[in-house]
Formats: sequence, C-alpha cells, structure tokens
Amino acid sequence: MVPLKADLVLGTQTAFRPDLLVLDQKQLVHEPLWHKEPVITLGSSIKLIVEVVSSNWQNDYARKTEDYALFGVPEYWIVDYLGLGGRDYIGNPKQPTLTICTLDGDKYQKQIFRHEEQLVSSIFPTLGLTANQIFAAGSVAS
Repeated sequence: MVPLKADLVLGTQTAFRPDLLVLDQKQLVHEPLWHKEPVITLGSSIKLIVEVVSSNWQNDYARKTEDYALFGVPEYWIVDYLGLGGRDYIGNPKQPTLTICTLDGDKYQKQIFRHEEQLVSSIFPTLGLTANQIFAAGSVAS
C-alpha cells in the first residue's frame, strides 16, 4: 500500500514525511493512529521508504539513514537524480546515483547504482529496473 502522504513518527522528538512510503497493509491494524489520520508509529508497518535528494542532502544521507535504521525500516532508497550528495556518499565524480540501503541488524548495508545498472532490492526481488529508469520516471512525473 502506498498512501498519498503520511507522517512517520519516531518516538516523541522526531517526525518525517517521506517522499514515498510503501506500507505493509496487514500491519496497519497495529497502528494506533492510522484509522484516524495518516500517521505511522511502528517500523513493522513499513516495507520501504524512498527519499528524493534535494539541496538539504545531508538529512537524506546521514540523519534519516540512521533514524530509519534504528526504527527498523527494512529498505531505504536515496534517489539522487541530480548528484547533489557529498562525494563520501555518491563518489567522485559526482553523478546521479540511487542508493539502496538494506537493513542488517540495526545498520544499513548500502549499494550504489548508476546509469544502466539494474537495481537489487530485497523488498522487490524481481523489480528489473535500472537507475536511469527511476531517474527518467521522475522527469515524466514533473
């Protein structure tokens, strides 16, 4: 299930509104606020979070990566179609990059995809898309 918009509340001090959130519909019965408002409070309700990098790229690559891992989000995609992220995150030369973070314990294992490299996702094992196809989909939507 992909809601139009939803807030992700991590404890009492932190909340995010991801660009894309894929939910486990079966787990939503355990969400205390979901039947009243689009608020997710349990990591088990989430299958995937996708963030599209903007000028505030540090949040997507550092803070959200740490917070989403601690919350137990199994997979987190960072779509950096403009190559804005720091060289430590996307390499040198800077170029459009899609990073798939797969939860391993309480930390993410990261895979970087560029150009025509086919994405590898534990959530969507038969996806069959390349990084460029994801980047192109964003330009069609705008």
